[in-house]
Amino acid sequence: MHGDATVVGGGLAGLVAATRLAEAGADVTLYERRPEVGGRVRTETVDGFTLDRGFQVLFTSYPAVASEVDTDALDVRRFAPGATICRPGSRSVLSDPLRDPRGAIPSLLNDEVSFSDKLRTLALRYDLTKRDEDEFFAGRDASIREYLRDWGFADEYVEHFVEPFYGGITLDRTLSTSKHVFEYTFRAMGRGAIGVPAGGMAALPEALAARAREAGVTVETGEDVEAVRTAGQGRVPFRTGSDDAEGATVELADGSTRETDAVVVATTPPEARRLTGVESIPTEGVPNVTGWYTLPAGESFETGKRILLNAAGDSPNAVVPMSEVAPEYAPDDRALLAATFLGEESLDRPANALRDDVCDALNAWFPDRDVDGLETVDIHRIRFAQFAQPPGVHADLPDPDDPEGPVVLAGDYTEWSSIQGALESGRTAAETTRRYL
Repeated sequence: MHGDATVVGGGLAGLVAATRLAEAGADVTLYERRPEVGGRVRTETVDGFTLDRGFQVLFTSYPAVASEVDTDALDVRRFAPGATICRPGSRSVLSDPLRDPRGAIPSLLNDEVSFSDKLRTLALRYDLTKRDEDEFFAGRDASIREYLRDWGFADEYVEHFVEPFYGGITLDRTLSTSKHVFEYTFRAMGRGAIGVPAGGMAALPEALAARAREAGVTVETGEDVEAVRTAGQGRVPFRTGSDDAEGATVELADGSTRETDAVVVATTPPEARRLTGVESIPTEGVPNVTGWYTLPAGESFETGKRILLNAAGDSPNAVVPMSEVAPEYAPDDRALLAATFLGEESLDRPANALRDDVCDALNAWFPDRDVDGLETVDIHRIRFAQFAQPPGVHADLPDPDDPEGPVVLAGDYTEWSSIQGALESGRTAAETTRRYL
């Protein structure tokens, strides 16, 4: 394959699209407006602590992860399966006995969840494991809450476990998100682990960028694209080996332009809509606030590498023992915790109020410990962490070739809001773009 392609956006989708086009023989240039690639998957270092941009995890069983990166090279640190359900004076483990035999007895003795709901969970796991990949995100849809009710789960199980656990995955504790998201992620957890790379979540886009450069992609960071224009928008057609090839023009913020055979727009959903005019691109975002906290030097915090779910309230939604799971995230003598807060109101709450909520929760869950010395490392307030995914949304998402001319969309908003969706969309975008080259 010959031809010239331009990719706008250096997130996961853009990196995959660029790599696959270059590996197929195209001359590819990628523009990313930030100083580094990664999009929403970023990591920073603060006072020696490794902080991902918002609480993010990697599902090791996502098919696109296995096909696009060497997961062994990412050196993933894994959470223990399941979670710990917490309320004042009480902590109880709920795990997957098939993947975590040591958690089987504590899970069996967990009185937060009835025995029938435990059996029902195993039945649901078995049902979803049997399904083929193409059976998800199709057919009748409903909210997660309705779906679990149809399965017969008790309200207590949903309130005590699913609300906080899936509140962390979908950023929606009301469980009004599409059941398709629940089904796919629940199956993924049954097939593999949840974890983080030892070097932080940015290790994922860094690995993708290394593969892209090895394939010959020219990666230009710090370059903002102002507009993408095709022949129908005043662009004069030019010849690229075909008499009727249109091509496109990419206009950069500094006023320079680039002529190209095809463009892959792999930006955020609002920016993609601005650049392409495709109105079916979802722009309603779901927010997330992540607080990063540390204990005084020398104090540890052990949870069995499990996420702590707040069954008695929603602030914080959950507390995550990051340095217990990934010791590389903190200096040797410090413990690092991440706490997630959901909803628009969390975006405006003062940092000290968020910290006080975490202290109150931990003191209630661990009455034998004193965590009043908890220190705030940083607060990440993210207004667009995911696009909203109510029931039925996936049937109306844009197709990669919806823009006019040789312009193709790449982003999780063409699949579903996740790392899997972003990576898969990059592959699909590359296949679609090849028609223009």
